[in-house]
Amino acid sequence: MTKKSAPAKKPEVAGYNARQAPINAKLGHDELIALYRDMVRIRRFEERCLRSYQQGKIGGFLHLYIGQESIAVGCVSVMGKHDHIITAYRDHGHALAVGMGMNEMMAENYGKYTGCSKGKGGSMHYFDPSRNFWGGHGIVGGQIPLGTGLAYALKYKGLKGAALAFMGDGAVNQGAVHESYNLAALMSLPVIFIIENNGYSMGTSQERSSAGPSLAQRAEGYGMNWDIIENGHDVLEVRDKVAAALKLAHEKSLPSVLEIRTYRYRGHSVADPDTTYRDKQEIEAYKATKDPLMVFQNSLLAEKVLTDDSIAKIDEAARAEAETSAQFAEASPFPSVEDIQKDVYWEADNPADRKSQGTLFFN
Repeated sequence: MTKKSAPAKKPEVAGYNARQAPINAKLGHDELIALYRDMVRIRRFEERCLRSYQQGKIGGFLHLYIGQESIAVGCVSVMGKHDHIITAYRDHGHALAVGMGMNEMMAENYGKYTGCSKGKGGSMHYFDPSRNFWGGHGIVGGQIPLGTGLAYALKYKGLKGAALAFMGDGAVNQGAVHESYNLAALMSLPVIFIIENNGYSMGTSQERSSAGPSLAQRAEGYGMNWDIIENGHDVLEVRDKVAAALKLAHEKSLPSVLEIRTYRYRGHSVADPDTTYRDKQEIEAYKATKDPLMVFQNSLLAEKVLTDDSIAKIDEAARAEAETSAQFAEASPFPSVEDIQKDVYWEADNPADRKSQGTLFFN
């Protein structure tokens, strides 16, 4: 097997400092603390989800976002009124970042009626249209054409917005992804394709699964803007680079591909033993040097934005909120048998406005 060339990278500006980037330099203490708090809330929610899964409370698959918190928080923090977001099945972090509540999320994990998808979607299928959040999709790469469609709708309506379509590195070889790239470039659609590259797809390293110097550089084949965020654990670098892509989408209606280098601490899903395709020392080394929470926490301590006392209070509040969500989910009812035919066809839920003929359900 031939050794691959070094990953292609766009040259960094000499002396680049994400904290001094214009979009970050103006952040006040309260805004910086809010970013940190959001990251902690994601981490503690995910840890509580893991406990619930191990207790047999969550069925199906559970894909945890631990280690990638800086990406969801950084991206969402620079989104505007008409910006939309769609993602894959590792969707908990994005959902919390856009403002969804832990109660409705945990209840969905438990398959309860009080969940954000009324217990029918589970962990992989969170939705909240009121917050421009369109899922949560279980089909690998299936959300990318939908994100392209969101961008088309924004352009058609003349709205100054963009669609952020997230995927993992395992999705980039799907045909639907390349069809979406092609359409987005041909039609000049305001979409940002964000690859959360945690290096291993389901369980195969990128070096063994994907040809080429980098995943982002494939955008050149479609004449699209692209960039690599090497330090995906740095929430401020994520903010700066995503904001630049959003500006391009808003002002020129042009698409971009961003590859964000990151790492997940758990397996592809909790059912994945994660013992056969990566070394334990590799995980521990990342935790020790690039953990997103610790990197940002240490930076804010140095700036005297955070104190040991405020860190403890934020952590305590996040743990309590996550625990309350588990109690809420446990106490919530399951959907009724009749609910299985609801939220399937609009006309079935709105019979007074039905115009079609024929049978909707075959009982």
